[in-house]
Amino acid sequence: MMNTLDDNVYRRTLTSGTISVTRHKGAATLESLFDIAERRNPKRAFLFVSKVLGRHIPVSPATMRSVFRQLSASFPENLPGPVLFIGMAETAVGLGAGVFDELRTQVNDAVYLTSTRHPVDGELLCEFKEAHSHATDHLLYLPCDPEMRRRVQHAQTVVLIDDEATTGNTFINLLAALRNEGGLTSLRQVVTVTLTDWSHNALTTGCPLPVQALSLVSGQWSWDPLPNAPVPVMPNVNVTATGHFSPSDKQTWGRLGMMKPAADLAPDITVQPGENILVLGTGEFVWEPFLLAERLEGLGAKVKYSSTTRSPIATGFAIQSAISFTDNYGLGIPNFVYNVAHQSFDRILLCAETPAESIDPLLLTSLKNVAGRVEIITYE
Repeated sequence: MMNTLDDNVYRRTLTSGTISVTRHKGAATLESLFDIAERRNPKRAFLFVSKVLGRHIPVSPATMRSVFRQLSASFPENLPGPVLFIGMAETAVGLGAGVFDELRTQVNDAVYLTSTRHPVDGELLCEFKEAHSHATDHLLYLPCDPEMRRRVQHAQTVVLIDDEATTGNTFINLLAALRNEGGLTSLRQVVTVTLTDWSHNALTTGCPLPVQALSLVSGQWSWDPLPNAPVPVMPNVNVTATGHFSPSDKQTWGRLGMMKPAADLAPDITVQPGENILVLGTGEFVWEPFLLAERLEGLGAKVKYSSTTRSPIATGFAIQSAISFTDNYGLGIPNFVYNVAHQSFDRILLCAETPAESIDPLLLTSLKNVAGRVEIITYE
């Protein structure tokens, strides 16, 4: 059980130890932003599970948009441009796009890129590693569009966006790769944007460039492991490769750059007022599905948004239910939908950038147990 000592302290005892979090800055309560779950990962036993991200816990699009706006409200003014925004795969692809969407008209020559674990046809900008992750390798591509490419190659400010920062090492690795391997020698300023920042100024002290860190809350964490606790076994999800089903050639939302949202996924779908709908993104394909969910919410439906993931998490604590199936890229790796199987919906819209036949029938069967209708929407 969670033991909140006061508004600034969060503590939860897991099967392998106790995680303690102390808030130093930020108005949001810790309990409103996240819960803790157990990773099936021997590198790190715990996971911050966001309640506002739309990844592991279904959440309303309005809540997500509110978070994008809160993070953007404190963004520094008059940063040197071009300004390159980067969202971290897979968890923060949508968060990054949302923050970019709020700021793209307010900064000079803005462009958005996402890291990816799914190779596409394009010129590689750089590679970097996320050491503690279940999938360590990230790829970052140069846009094909000449104007977007110019903004990337001549960027003076880089905005690094992730759901949370625990050590800051991933941001440090990415920045080094951008400057050294990617040749982005014009960079003068770094801004980090996270929902929660527990890195205790690690990037600020370890970065050769000026850094401004933005988050809803910040503080520090500590982990007290239990002696002789069982080591979790992690399924093989550390794959960065091309599978049997390739992503759509329609790369409009970040892998090959974005300057403004296309917002063109399933424009003909309609809803009934009050209809209880779950929109599910898949893997890294989450921004266009979110925009669809937001549109349907605006039409009067009761909408929740969530996504499939390759992140292996144990049930219990923040994870009330889990569906396990095989990924839709044809890589043969386990994927998961969390906190959906114990709920019920009138309709589920499962959105993918791969063909309909790429969806594992096991996933469809499980979703049909909780919804009257399940529809596959592809991005082509």
